[in-house]
Amino acid sequence: MPGVTEAISELPDTLVLGAGGTLGEAWMRGLLSGLEAASGPDLRACEYVVGTSAGSIVAATLIAGRRLEVGDRAARAWAAEAGGDAGASALRRVSGGVARLTAAAASPLAPFALATLAPAGRAVRAAALAASPRPERRLDAVALHLDALGARFDGRLRVAVVERRTGRRVLFGEPGGPEASVRDAVLASCAVPWLFAPVEIGGREYVDGGVWSPTNLDAAPGGRDTHVLCLAPTAAGGPLRAVTTAALIAEELALRARGMRVRTLVPDAASAAAMGPSLMDASRAEDVLDAAFVQGRALATAPG
Repeated sequence: MPGVTEAISELPDTLVLGAGGTLGEAWMRGLLSGLEAASGPDLRACEYVVGTSAGSIVAATLIAGRRLEVGDRAARAWAAEAGGDAGASALRRVSGGVARLTAAAASPLAPFALATLAPAGRAVRAAALAASPRPERRLDAVALHLDALGARFDGRLRVAVVERRTGRRVLFGEPGGPEASVRDAVLASCAVPWLFAPVEIGGREYVDGGVWSPTNLDAAPGGRDTHVLCLAPTAAGGPLRAVTTAALIAEELALRARGMRVRTLVPDAASAAAMGPSLMDASRAEDVLDAAFVQGRALATAPG
């Protein structure tokens, strides 16, 4: 992983924003704000933005051309609707299971065959989702904030979700993909299984895209010489750290095989410490924002 000695000065062609709960959203928002404050690239101008779960909130905010504080309101509503401490505890209990599901299709032993692992990954996910409890809690408050964003699919945005029945990954916003509003796509990408009800779009049910991959980096649009910047909050620590690292190895190599340039950023030591053990602990959001802002400024101003 790159360190803070490598400055970020070039606008990437594609920005990939991973899953990470309330605190992952805060870290991504703080990091991008720190970059902007230090005269780094304006990431609202990226050619493509791919968002998964928490990252889809940030992605929709950027595509709407809005300040990232708007995304913060959606993330806080998300945490509240998760049920506070109860929701955070439930997320900790299931995160190990989600990590095992993700590992089934993102083994570091087979990055060259990522596409061939997809059918097995779909089967594992479909079986686990079918056997899981079916919550009724919905993200109504988050929906209100997304309505206020006014984001539209304009060819730049991709939102990763998983179809509940089949376990397959779907990217709303990609050419030929199913129709959806940005609002519904983001709600689906944030519908953490075991916590929130699936979101129905076009007669099909969808859940959190993080069930497929913590970042869905391999879905980044572009061809040879495309510059991709990926933010991976779940690499900070906890039960998802190992599987995030495994997925990143496989997915980065898949993109490099297509001739793309990839750089991945993860929380530094200060940001990881601020995040703590629960990614849905909204009480830590301000500390995470502060640490991430400092990390972003350092990345923008470092020599080289």
